[in-house]
Amino acid sequence: MTEALERAVVPPVSDADPFAHDVLVDPEPLHQALREAGPVVYLSRYDVHALARYEQVHVALVDWQHFESGSGVGLANFRHEKPWRPPSLLLEADPPRHDAPRRVLREILAPPALRRLRETWHAVAEDLVDQLLAGGAEFDGFSELAEAFPLRAFPDAVGLGPDGRENLLPYGNMAFNAFGPRNDLVAADAHRVAELSVWVNAQCEREALTEDGFGAAIWAAADRGDLTYEQAPLVVRSLLTAGVDTTVHGLAACLYAFATHPEEWQRLRERPELARAAFDEAVRWQSPVQTFFRTATTDVTIVGTLIPADTKILMFLGAANRDPDRWADPDRFDLTRDPSGHVGFGMGLHQCIGQHVARLEAEALLTALARRVERIELTGTPHRHPNNTLRAWESLPVRVQPATAGSPARRRRAAAW
Repeated sequence: MTEALERAVVPPVSDADPFAHDVLVDPEPLHQALREAGPVVYLSRYDVHALARYEQVHVALVDWQHFESGSGVGLANFRHEKPWRPPSLLLEADPPRHDAPRRVLREILAPPALRRLRETWHAVAEDLVDQLLAGGAEFDGFSELAEAFPLRAFPDAVGLGPDGRENLLPYGNMAFNAFGPRNDLVAADAHRVAELSVWVNAQCEREALTEDGFGAAIWAAADRGDLTYEQAPLVVRSLLTAGVDTTVHGLAACLYAFATHPEEWQRLRERPELARAAFDEAVRWQSPVQTFFRTATTDVTIVGTLIPADTKILMFLGAANRDPDRWADPDRFDLTRDPSGHVGFGMGLHQCIGQHVARLEAEALLTALARRVERIELTGTPHRHPNNTLRAWESLPVRVQPATAGSPARRRRAAAW
């Protein structure tokens, strides 16, 4: 240890607060400063090492043996602090504890299941867009599209009943805030922790779920012995926690991108098969999940900087996704770019297992819009609300111009469909 310390590079030190409200709402200036400071930066306020460059973030994400998730993917270290809820078997676990839950969900969310959902979700998206256009050309794109569609489509797929779905986003907001420090954002949720937790836990029980959804399939896996009965509700909870907020804010990022890049909207209208790639580019560009932590399992060296065992590493996913050493013109939303390799869904063993579900939701909503809408534009200033982990939206006022049935582009698309 002494010899390693003698050889180690002393990292630059920053007293910046990545969890300050202004930074959470507009993180790019801090991200640039951290990338320019070095491959590893020590954040003195929280006694953590920060990674903001793509190369180092990617390394930490894929090397679960040295950068573990099981001690918590937030600031709290589960080796020394009791988590506020039972840890996620997917997000906050490593092999072998992580293996069975991930294997079960990978099978449940496999392409055959998504193909069965595709027609239904496209129909839901078309109905939602038709209703919006019938009601007028101006609306809040966040609440009436980005939020409304996933809350209608995804809980149905999981097998939730119709009552109480309005609790999903507040619960997710609370859960993602809890990955940060115990600041005012966490305190603001404190009065609802018990209420929301009780409701979500109740939805994870077998009796609360329909017989044909993802949730029932998880319980069936427990019946087969692929999971324990104690694990089953926690795996259902993982779907409800990570499968809603991230998709909602990813879809809002898409709407914002197309409202501010009209040429890209026209590109999508001409080539609706780009819908999934457009979603990935929006996730890269805006990174709905901005940060996650890992914990060093042993003394580990990153580009000469020694990170001691049992210390926290803060990975800036949003900064990595705009690293100019990895992406050309990274601050631009660009449908000609290949966004594969972005870390907005994580990377490696813990990469988001529901990412294909989110892409299918985006495909359904964006293609429905592309067929019916000529132009999307902002009618006011979009507003975000701070969250310790998410790049979260609050409102997105937009105006849309419905496509005219006789336009050449509309006729070409109709023929293609």
